Amino acid sequence: MEDLVRSTSEAILHCAAASGGAAAGEPVSRHLSQLKRILYGDPMRSAQHDQALELTTEVLKTELLTELIVNLPMFEFECRKDVTQVFSNVLRKRSGGAMVAVDWLAQRPQLLFTILGGYDDPKVALNYGTMFRECCRHEGLVALFLPTAPSRHAYSLFGYIESPHFDVASDAFASLRELLTKHRPLVARFLEEQYDDFFACYHGLLRSENYVTKRQSLKLLSDLLLDRANFATMTRYITSSQHMKTIMVLLRDPSPSIQFEAFHVFKIFVANPNKGRGIHDVLHRNKDKLLAFLNNFHNDRGDEQFSEEKKFLVHEISLLDHDGREQDALNG
Repeated sequence: MEDLVRSTSEAILHCAAASGGAAAGEPVSRHLSQLKRILYGDPMRSAQHDQALELTTEVLKTELLTELIVNLPMFEFECRKDVTQVFSNVLRKRSGGAMVAVDWLAQRPQLLFTILGGYDDPKVALNYGTMFRECCRHEGLVALFLPTAPSRHAYSLFGYIESPHFDVASDAFASLRELLTKHRPLVARFLEEQYDDFFACYHGLLRSENYVTKRQSLKLLSDLLLDRANFATMTRYITSSQHMKTIMVLLRDPSPSIQFEAFHVFKIFVANPNKGRGIHDVLHRNKDKLLAFLNNFHNDRGDEQFSEEKKFLVHEISLLDHDGREQDALNG
């Protein structure tokens, strides 16, 4: 195992010195195939746990994992796929109950940020995205990704989601969803502490010109607000009349799918039994328009739960009984 790890590292250094290329990368590809065979097995033989763990131990004694991550862009397509598979397998290995590779990676946060920054290069963005989501399986690594005062790396995901490359944008959004939904208590604390900064970025996605980005962002927002772990964030969010106006505008989006997703966020504002004066005023000011709008909203949808929710909103809005002083949000 030690010889295989050393020879793989030497092949990577040789490939880097030769500035990549198919010929220079052939030894790297060959060695990666051997690593994969030990970690995953092959059609003729299942992987042997002891051998796979021994290989992982040898890999972590060196900087091979670092070399694979940093040099990923110079490898050929199939070789890059092999790197992501080796990375994922090694990261899942346990030794004596400990996630040894996770602990190793947690000591190298800059390497985590290199993985995230891989979205800058469309050629390798999906490979790095796969590795990023593998990291998101582990709470200790997610804690390093989530922004703190000195570290705001994860906010770069919002920029990647607006990439002109559809596959990169979609992959980056999948990574954002994984980051925000995998470890709920940790994310709940983050959302409370970073509330203003987070939603300033997040509402940029709701204003996106990209249909997919808007629809996915509304769906994720609804999921986050309705998650019990995020109760404190939800109660703060639904006190903002400006946030509600943003969602009300999206109710009028030309896309029926975006309208539908916006409805599921809007209902949280209306269902709140302790509406603040600002929310109450906006709803009352728009009362007649909202009732007319909801009565004709997606009536062709054969969804009993949606119909019941819509009836509930109509009932709640019809009960509003004092004069509002806010502008007509539905008229923009």
